[in-house]
Amino acid sequence: MSVEADGLVGLPVVVLGAGPVGLAAAAHLAERGVDFVVLEAGGEVGASVREWGQVRVFSPWRFNVDGAARRLLAAEGWQEPDPDGLPTGHDLVDEYLAPLAKLPRIAPYVRLGHRVTGISRAGVDRVRTRGRESAPFVVRARSDAGVVQLRARAVIDASGTWRTPNALGSGGLPALGEPEAAGFVSAALPDVQGADRDAFAGKRTLVVGAGHSAANTLLALAQLAQQEPGTEVVWAIRSTGAQRTYGGQDADALPARGALGSRLRALVDSGRVELLAGFGIDALAVAGDRVSATAVDGRAVLVDRIVSATGFRPDHAIASELRLDLDPVLEASRALAPLIDPNEHSCGTVPPHGEAELAHPEPGYYLVGMKSYGRAPTFLMATGYEQVRSVVAFLDGDLEAAAEVHLELPETGVCNSDPDASLGTSGCCGAPEPAFAARGPATGIAGGLLAVPLPLIEASPSGSGCC
Repeated sequence: MSVEADGLVGLPVVVLGAGPVGLAAAAHLAERGVDFVVLEAGGEVGASVREWGQVRVFSPWRFNVDGAARRLLAAEGWQEPDPDGLPTGHDLVDEYLAPLAKLPRIAPYVRLGHRVTGISRAGVDRVRTRGRESAPFVVRARSDAGVVQLRARAVIDASGTWRTPNALGSGGLPALGEPEAAGFVSAALPDVQGADRDAFAGKRTLVVGAGHSAANTLLALAQLAQQEPGTEVVWAIRSTGAQRTYGGQDADALPARGALGSRLRALVDSGRVELLAGFGIDALAVAGDRVSATAVDGRAVLVDRIVSATGFRPDHAIASELRLDLDPVLEASRALAPLIDPNEHSCGTVPPHGEAELAHPEPGYYLVGMKSYGRAPTFLMATGYEQVRSVVAFLDGDLEAAAEVHLELPETGVCNSDPDASLGTSGCCGAPEPAFAARGPATGIAGGLLAVPLPLIEASPSGSGCC
């Protein structure tokens, strides 16, 4: 897309979502002097992060701040938190995202309470080709004041996937009886030690899922079981073993992430967490004040509560009038999908990628951040920061900077390409691969570095659950 295409001159870039990656996009746009508007569905920036605010991430502050955002904040006297500290979700919002959104170069262009309902081209539907590239985008949103409509030269969708979790059913569809049992099911990352404590204290809880959000909840529930008699913890995974969840442990480049896997494994080995391996849920059935979960193989477990930590998926409904080229498996862009396919990759490195891999047949429309990964579960904030740096450079006509992408990711200590690796498999890589990868001349790391794929608690030695 020509940055000076007829009909687009003078229009802003519209960014969807005011989370870490959306605000990073705003920071890069502001730094380059490109007009923009940020639309956020929630009532504050980082609204989705706030919902898991009690959770402490496993990467230190120095990796959680985008480069352009850091420069803009520093120019206004911002005091960056201890670079070695591990923030909670609340910390990320209060100490980083909120100050960033209040900057004079960003604040006037952030609109809260604007939920986008559709995107198209002015006067051009999905079918029409002639004049498409020169037609402005039309972004329609609903706010308290009613329906609003903006015109844009480009759209950067950083709205994420938090609002569209996967179902409990092992085949991707909701389990039989799942709608009827909804009152017994909690979404991922409940505040077990805080606001949601009464829902789990003294209860038998089934946590479903093999990702980091499941591990976080299992640790919190195990801690609660030490404090509240009668609290029991059951963990159901589809794979035949939990090695992938345990991760690299001592071999992990991030000690907090490695410790998470080690502590979870110790809980399972001690019997404090009951592991149901190969337990793909087929059906739920309410039984009085309890709920029964039945696996595909016929096994069943009776519990008081279920935590659904089965991951997330993108919702592309708002872009139904745009021309997207989505991988049929992951729902990521077709060029990006092979680089992140969880059927093939479980290492801590992802090849560097930017505007070229994120582009769609719809010129000027980009999926970035968690949503860009589709159903792949391995996204890191650092990846999103580099994505938006590259995309914004391209939109500003700086094609050299857009093409020169860099990425530094930490080794997980796991290089097992088998998602059903057994419990006894070590999964270790041996000597770690280089953590730095680049496409183009290696002139240094641009933008932010690494953060979290999903927020994780690091249980401290004192058992507080945070440190």
